[in-house]
Amino acid sequence: MPHEVIRVEQLSKTYGSGDSAAQALKKVSFSIFHGDFLMITGRNGSGKSTFMHQVAMLDYPTKGRILFNLKKNDADAVNVAALPEKQRIEMRLREIGYIFQEYALIRELTALENVMLPRLMWCSARVAREKALRELNRVGLKKKVRHLPSELSGGEQQRVAIARALVNDPHIIFADEPTANLDTVASKNVMETLKKINADGITVVMISHEADELQYAKRQIVFENGVVKAERTPAAGELL
Repeated sequence: MPHEVIRVEQLSKTYGSGDSAAQALKKVSFSIFHGDFLMITGRNGSGKSTFMHQVAMLDYPTKGRILFNLKKNDADAVNVAALPEKQRIEMRLREIGYIFQEYALIRELTALENVMLPRLMWCSARVAREKALRELNRVGLKKKVRHLPSELSGGEQQRVAIARALVNDPHIIFADEPTANLDTVASKNVMETLKKINADGITVVMISHEADELQYAKRQIVFENGVVKAERTPAAGELL
């Protein structure tokens, strides 16, 4: 049975205080397993993005624990919700990759330079370049490595962003509506790329509003009003 890579316990997030306080997450408990392709769905404002931001260490929860256990040993589990920001940044760079809806590429840098950037924090420019070239080839862009973002289509820019997310060999990829700004063909290319990454053993956690993208998921969780309303798997029935 796959081991838990992340266990969320009683996770809550409140914005504001007093009469203006808004509770975005309400005591959410959930596990993510090695090899998952987990699709997070729900209406706008249901808590999807807030949940992902907490789990991906982009924000701190108000209450609760987020246990990372990437080494298959419960004794090594780390509550990242309690870590100081410096340690979270280091862990985020080394252990996870994040794919934004808006690509978040540096427009003055080539595709190759954008992908190299996170790797340069740990190794030489030569090693970073070799690794970045491998990841760009992996996402089908080996002929576009010298192109600026402005010279790439939206789908190509998102695949550069995927290569960048992969360059530090993460255990987990988080993708926040990665196809939201893409046409049908580009969306399919991105989803097929994520499918291949998952087949290579990398856990994928993705937010989506598109029903046809659920075919790529191994599990689905549905958020509603800050709580997990439902969990579905192909074995239990069609993902909806």
